[in-house]
Amino acid sequence: MKKIRILLVDDHKILRDGIRSLLKEHSDLEVVGEAADGRTALNLAKELSPDVVVMDISMPDINGIDSTRKILADCPQTKVMALSMHCDRHFISEIFRAGASGYLLKDCAFEELAHAIRIVKDSKTYINPQIAGLVVESLVRDSPRSHNKHAFSLLTEREREVLQLIAEGKSTKQIALHLNISTKTIESHRRQVMGKLNIRNIADLTKYALREGLISI
Repeated sequence: MKKIRILLVDDHKILRDGIRSLLKEHSDLEVVGEAADGRTALNLAKELSPDVVVMDISMPDINGIDSTRKILADCPQTKVMALSMHCDRHFISEIFRAGASGYLLKDCAFEELAHAIRIVKDSKTYINPQIAGLVVESLVRDSPRSHNKHAFSLLTEREREVLQLIAEGKSTKQIALHLNISTKTIESHRRQVMGKLNIRNIADLTKYALREGLISI
């Protein structure tokens, strides 16, 4: 029997350890890699070509929504199962727009996670019953006007990346080195982000990034 190869992506090691330990009880499931941030997840996905990525949303460096989009662009055969504490319909709709095949809340029973992994591996969609109503509500209520207020539609991918790193406390020089671009380019992105969001200071940028799920407390 061919095992389902899984990449775990979450910035909390204790959660990754717990999931890995529980998955060992299922002979058809195998954890082939772990990542604590979005950038590592991208590299491991390309290296390992997992069947399913179990993906958190709020993570350091690159958030889970942009990570999902990038992983699926590089590895179209891979499926992404979101596993998050967020039950806001905004996060749910954005991760599905990024290409995820399923969404589970972190307080779900472990057997549900194992079941969901098998479902998405078969190119089907799995939604936790607790949030199914929110998904329907999102389809009914979301309008272009409300959607355009959010970071994932208002900002470019690079602007979101810069915003997240600023909110994580990195300096302009650190961000430039991290992204391998000039400090002038980073300053330009920061001005563009502040202009689009009508935000004047770093503290309010950080609050916005937290509200949008780009960073977590």
